[in-house]
Amino acid sequence: MRIGVPREIKDGEFRVALTPAAVSQLTEVTLEPGAGAAVGFTDADYVAAGATLGDAWDCELVVKVKELQPPEYRKPRLGQTIFGFQHFAPEPPLLAAALASGATFIAFETVGQDAGLPILSPMSAIAGRLALQVGAWCLQKHNGGSGVLLPGLDGVPPGKVVILGAGNVGANALAVAHGIGASVTVFAKSDRRFPPLRQKYPQARFHAGLDEQAVKDADLVIGGVLMPGQMSPKLITRAMLAGMRRGSALVDVGIDQGGIAETSRPTSHSQPIYIEEGVVHYCVPNMPAACARTASLALEQAVLPYVEMLARGQMSDDLQTGVQVTGGKVVHAQLAMDTGR
Repeated sequence: MRIGVPREIKDGEFRVALTPAAVSQLTEVTLEPGAGAAVGFTDADYVAAGATLGDAWDCELVVKVKELQPPEYRKPRLGQTIFGFQHFAPEPPLLAAALASGATFIAFETVGQDAGLPILSPMSAIAGRLALQVGAWCLQKHNGGSGVLLPGLDGVPPGKVVILGAGNVGANALAVAHGIGASVTVFAKSDRRFPPLRQKYPQARFHAGLDEQAVKDADLVIGGVLMPGQMSPKLITRAMLAGMRRGSALVDVGIDQGGIAETSRPTSHSQPIYIEEGVVHYCVPNMPAACARTASLALEQAVLPYVEMLARGQMSDDLQTGVQVTGGKVVHAQLAMDTGR
């Protein structure tokens, strides 16, 4: 099976799904020129690893990072498999294009849905760690923030961080927030994941459910709730955000599945923030692209075994949970429920 690696065209997307090291373990790889250049892998590196430069979309298996962008909507075709992040539910035109193509779309975000989401997991970890960095940046006055320094200072209390979700995103955001000395409160649907986090981060507070007043009092809210393969639940109402101090910040990591706030809408790396109800919103769907080299290396480790499997014409249980669209039909139960397809 011929494997194509196209150049990503989403705003601010610099990741590449396969590096030259991975290509050297595969056969018949076609690389779109420049696909890895942004993370330091030249076309010559890929050719030396055995790749051919050309039209990556002229292959049976296309391995890419982000979902199709409008200029790519007509590229997939019947009999082709597109392996990457898909995020169909929030984007009806994207889903319509996928259905019209007749191709098979396997979503990174639901591969291994019953086995810990092995491809999504490292990207969620990166997004969680970045959430504190970008949240601290949002709080700076030149971005419309309140001017709070999250670690505080001698004699000055630290900023208040509220994290929604205690999974991969939440735990990694907590690690950074706790490490810099912020005042951290974590809310989750249940206390199932709390015991090891309490032991590791003794200064943080943990609560099952959601306290609206804690959200209103927060300097920074991080939305890290993930419902695998589902639209993000709307946990933060407009009224709750309106009750926050002006210049507070919301980093909505779940925006690629619709976001956890009523006021959330997708932004981009070139225009990452907007202010609504006095709150600075950061809602970039492809956050890990900000650390594209690290993210590419982490993504490749997770993706390569499945690419090798697909290249052999095999389909595991993990891969089967990733199949969302095939032959013009939605075949993923939750996607069908979310979209009425």
